[in-house]
Amino acid sequence: MTVPFDPAEHPHRRRNPLTGEWVLVSPHRMRRPWQGQTEAAPSHSLPEYDPSCYLCPGNERAGGQVNPAYPHTFVFDNDFAALRNDTPDGTLQKNRLFQSQAETGVCRVVCFSPRHDLTLARMDLPDIRRVVNLWSEQVEELSRDEQIGYVQLFENRGAMMGSSNPHPHGQVWATRRIPTEPAKEHRVQRAYFECEGAPLLIDYLIAELTAEERVVIENEDWVALVPFWAVWPFETILLPRLHRQHLPELSPAERNSLADLLKRLLTRYDNLFETSFPYSMGWHGRPASAGDHAHWQLHAHFYPPLLRSATIRKFMVGYEMLATPQRDLTPEQAAQRLRMQSETHYLDR
Repeated sequence: MTVPFDPAEHPHRRRNPLTGEWVLVSPHRMRRPWQGQTEAAPSHSLPEYDPSCYLCPGNERAGGQVNPAYPHTFVFDNDFAALRNDTPDGTLQKNRLFQSQAETGVCRVVCFSPRHDLTLARMDLPDIRRVVNLWSEQVEELSRDEQIGYVQLFENRGAMMGSSNPHPHGQVWATRRIPTEPAKEHRVQRAYFECEGAPLLIDYLIAELTAEERVVIENEDWVALVPFWAVWPFETILLPRLHRQHLPELSPAERNSLADLLKRLLTRYDNLFETSFPYSMGWHGRPASAGDHAHWQLHAHFYPPLLRSATIRKFMVGYEMLATPQRDLTPEQAAQRLRMQSETHYLDR
């Protein structure tokens, strides 16, 4: 007798419509015993103020700069920036196999709070709203520079994701050219819009809301879901319900509801394994350059590495580095586990 295909049990591929790339899903592997690496459980005991922290108010940074006594958010040019505005223009092209281009830009650090011991998940809604405002202001300001082609906002949360400081902060990198990942989404969204006459992610969100399988939380303006093509175990994507090309277009009400959704989602992440959940997240919006960007839909990606507990993470190695990304837990199973989490933070119970 032929056994019918079951995506919850059988290996299969899923296509990411934003990039055209594929991910291998192997749900039966969740039954294997774990004998791989486990991480040390992170400590939750951080002070409100750390005199040795270069991001806390009033403290000295590298190079002698002193932070002001900021009461809410604070942004400054990165003391160890990966990009510089004064880089001389130039190219190197000996042939088609050896090409390089000078790249200019701006790198900034965004402190979310003066409190050393808080994360976005544990900040009050008005303070999260201030972070949303600051993100929007940075995109708007840097996009006015004719030398800037794209503004990338991101946060690396936790030592597991390479963050060198637990103080709640993110970064802004503004570059002359569109970086690799947004460039993929730029091409694919434009091709879809030219063919279908509607933004890809608007159509995708409608399909996800109809399916009701991968939605984690939603409110009047935003939806957080585990994408059909997710690579990381508990990856999510945040989408506005209306067509918004980048953060500065958000209304005051949409900014309020975004703060609400961020707190609810990140609280669920923390509650899943009762830990300060590590992740890399970033906003993708339209390019800063002039032109018709009607095909673009604003969205945020969250890429957390934790797999089975606070001490077990997923590694991208072997087949994933050399062939195709692969996951064991299905996106539907991941969404269900996140939906089950309380919206009261485990440290506040």
